[in-house]
Amino acid sequence: MKEVRILSTGRYVPEKILDNDFLSHIVDTNDEWITTRTGIKERRISTGENTSDLAVKAAQDALRKVNMKPEQIELIIVATVTPDNFTPSVSCIVQEKIGAKSAACFDINAACSGYLYSIDIASSMIKGGRYKNALIIGVEVLSKVVNWKDRNTCVLFGDGAGAAILSISEEKGIYSSFIASDGSKGNLLKIPALQVNNIVATVEKEESFIYMDGKEVFKFATEVIVNSIQRVLDESNLNIEDIKLIVPHQANIRIIEFAAKKLKLRTDKFYINIERFGNTSAASIGIALDEAIEKGLLNKGDNVILVGFGGGLTWGASLIKI
Repeated sequence: MKEVRILSTGRYVPEKILDNDFLSHIVDTNDEWITTRTGIKERRISTGENTSDLAVKAAQDALRKVNMKPEQIELIIVATVTPDNFTPSVSCIVQEKIGAKSAACFDINAACSGYLYSIDIASSMIKGGRYKNALIIGVEVLSKVVNWKDRNTCVLFGDGAGAAILSISEEKGIYSSFIASDGSKGNLLKIPALQVNNIVATVEKEESFIYMDGKEVFKFATEVIVNSIQRVLDESNLNIEDIKLIVPHQANIRIIEFAAKKLKLRTDKFYINIERFGNTSAASIGIALDEAIEKGLLNKGDNVILVGFGGGLTWGASLIKI
C-alpha cells in the first residue's frame, strides 16, 4: 500500500506587527486585558499583500527547503476563508505564480481546520495513486474581515500562511488523520458573504465581519481537542508518551491550557506561538509546525499530533511522523 509523508514545510507572515498597545488606541481595551484572556501580545497584519501573495511565499519556502522544482507539484490545495476572489481560486493564482504547470488546483473552506482538512484530502488522493507530490497551504488575510471596532474579535486575529509538501513514500508518515463537522452550530462562528440581491429580490445584507460566540466556541473547542487527540492515538496504537509534541490550532491560550489539564499534560507538550501571531485561522497549525521544526523541537522520526477546530463548525487531527 502506498504511504504518504510530509516532505517539507514552509511559512510566511507579513512584516507589519500590530501589538496590543496599538489596539488600545482604537478600541476600549489594554494589553493586560488581551493577554490574560487570550495569550496574544501581537499579530501580523498585511499592508497590501493579498491572500495569494502570502500563499505564494509560504509555498516557495517549502519548495526551497527540499530543492523541489514547482513542475514536480501535481496537486495544490489551498485552505482559506479570505480568498482574493470568488474565482479564480487562490490555488490557481498560486499555481501560475510559482510555475507549477502540472498541478490540479482547488480551494477548500474549513476555516481554522483547513490545514488538517487539506492534509486528509491530499494524503487520500496520493494514496489513491493519481498524484505523487501535493502542495497544501493554509492562508488567511483576516484583517480584511475583522471589525476593528469590536474588541471581542479584533484583538484575536492575524494574517499569515503555512504550507507543506506531501509526497508518496515507502515509509508510513501519516499514522492517523480524520476530519469532522457539525453544521448545526455554524452560527457560532461566521463571516457573512454576499446576500441575495437580484432582479426580483433584495435581502438586507449583513456586514462581512467575523462574528463569534466566544463562550460557546470555547466549550466546543476544549471538548473536541481532547477527544481528537485521544482518537488519533487510539487509531495509531500509540500512547501520549510516544508523542514528541502536540501542535494545536492557535486560537486562545486558555483553550490550550484547559485541554492540557484535561489530558493531564504539561503545557510545554504543546507548541504555542499565539502570543506573537494571534489566531491566523487556516494558517496557524502550518506556521506553528514549520516553526517547531526550524527550532529543532521536532526531528526526523519524531511523532507529532496536529489538532484543531474552526468555523462550520469543523475539527480534526493528524498523527504524523516527521
